[in-house]
Parts: sequence; C-alpha cells; structure tokens
Amino acid sequence: MLLAISPYQEHLRWLIIYITCFLGLHLLEFYYPNLVQYPFTAGQGQFIDRITAFPLPVLVTYIIIRFIRKSYDSERQIAKEKALAIEESKLQILAQKEQLEKSNNEKNKLMSIISHDLRTPLINIQNYLWLLNDLKIDNTARPMLETSLLQSTNGAVEMLSNLLHWSKTQMEGLNINLQDINLLMALQGTLEMGQLYASKKEISFTHDIPATINVTADVDILQLVVRNIITNAVKFTPKGGKIQVNAELNLNWCKIIITDNGKGIAPEKQEKIFSIKAEPTYGTNNEKGVGLGLMLCKEFIEKQGGKIEFESSLTQGSKFFVYIPV
Repeated sequence: MLLAISPYQEHLRWLIIYITCFLGLHLLEFYYPNLVQYPFTAGQGQFIDRITAFPLPVLVTYIIIRFIRKSYDSERQIAKEKALAIEESKLQILAQKEQLEKSNNEKNKLMSIISHDLRTPLINIQNYLWLLNDLKIDNTARPMLETSLLQSTNGAVEMLSNLLHWSKTQMEGLNINLQDINLLMALQGTLEMGQLYASKKEISFTHDIPATINVTADVDILQLVVRNIITNAVKFTPKGGKIQVNAELNLNWCKIIITDNGKGIAPEKQEKIFSIKAEPTYGTNNEKGVGLGLMLCKEFIEKQGGKIEFESSLTQGSKFFVYIPV
C-alpha cells in the first residue's frame, strides 16, 4: 500500500525500513526463541493462520491493484483531455493563421487593383483633358480616343462598383432582404442594360424568362449577380457573337442560364474564377477586368440560399447557371 501511494523518491526508504524490521524480528526470534510464542493451536488456530496467510493478502493485493488502476485511468483520461485541448487549440491557431494570410492576400490584391487598375483609366482621362486643353486632337482622331476613353471609364466604374460592394460586405457583413418576387420583372432593367451593352459590340442578345416564375431572393443582389455575369459574357464575346439568357423551373429551384459563344475559360483558370486569386483578364476589345466579379456573385448568391455553377470550353464559350429557391 505504501509503495502504491507514496512518491517514487520515498520507495527505497520504505523498502529499507521494511526489510530492516523484518530481519530484526526474525533474528530476535532466532536468538531468543523464548521471547516469541507460537500463538496458533491445532485446529481452529491453524485455520485462522491459513486464512490470514493467503486470502487476506490476495484481498489486499486486489484493493491495491484496483486503486492503482483507477488512478492510472484517471490520469490517462486527464492527459487525453489535455492533448485534445492542445490539438484543438493548435487547429484554431492554424485556422486563424490561414484567415490572416487570406486577409493579407486580399489586402494586397485590393492595393494592386487600386494602385494600377483604377489608376490607368484616370490617367487616360487626364491625358484626354490635357489634349483637349491644348487643342491637339483633330476630328479624325477624336472619335477613336473618345471610344477608347469610354471603354476605359466603363471598366473603371465596374471595378469600383465591385470593389465597393466587396469592401462593404467585408466591413459590415451582407444585409440580405429576401422577398417573393417575379423573376422577369426583377431582371427587366438588367436585361435591358445587357441588350444595350451587347448592341455596342454588335452581339446578338436574347432572353427567354417565363413571366410566371416567382423566386425568393434579394432583388438588388440578384440583379448584381446577373448583371456581372452578363457583363462578363459581353466582355468575352467577339463582335457578331450570341448571348442567351434563359430561366426554367427545376423542382424547388429556378435555374437561370446565361450562355455565350465567346472565348471561354482556360482549364487552368477555371478552379480559381470564384476566388480572389482569379487573375484579371482582357476581353475581346481589351476590356480589363478585376477578378472580383464572379467571387462576389458566388458569395452573394450563396448568402441567400442559392448556388452558382458553370461550364466552359476554350474558344467554344461558357454557360453560367444561377440557382435561386422558388
């Protein structure tokens, strides 16, 4: 019992004490046998002697071993819980590290966009105004410069709009206002904008959205998502191309399909188009993108219970599918 419950450094001391006492008593009996009388008589005395010599030590040994095992199991459980707590803490630290790295990458991406992509169109406007001020633009060069300046300005407005939406959601969170809406009525203005934008590149733009389809969505977010996808389709579809917007019901979903026969998306870029790691690309008329548009579309549509998918083949065009709850 003492060896089971005493500290390790005291074991040797207790062992020496025990052996000393044991040897002392037996030596005393050996040299002075008259001092020690045998207490057991034949019959009952011997029975008591055997009971105390065998079963009782076994019982004591059982108690000691059980005590030791329970103490061991308790300590092992405590150690296991500590290990789990340490592992959980480690996972939390790794998650925080990944979040910090992601935030840092996003910050670098935004700084790159602000310092370069938004700076370029402003410089173009500045140069154009400088030329106007010096009256160095003749009538033949003016339309070409104005067209180029308009494209650059439109791109800057699109970039700035996406940046503002994204920054607002990062700082304030996305405020979702779900309503039961008629899909065609909600997207009417967006489709007209797409028609106007496509006509400037002589692209055929058609749509077929049944007037009977009603969905549950945030109108502003739905318009932003569809507008971004249509703008991308126009951007990457060459002159004379086709863009089609359809909608159909599929069980509890409304499926909006935006199809183009543009340049398509390269396979190595497809897995990144919904992330901030997406590389900005140029349209068929050298329209510059930011790479935030589709990331916003995915984030916004998922926040209101929908999802977005796509199919694309290089030089064959793309299909984007937006699913909204009916």
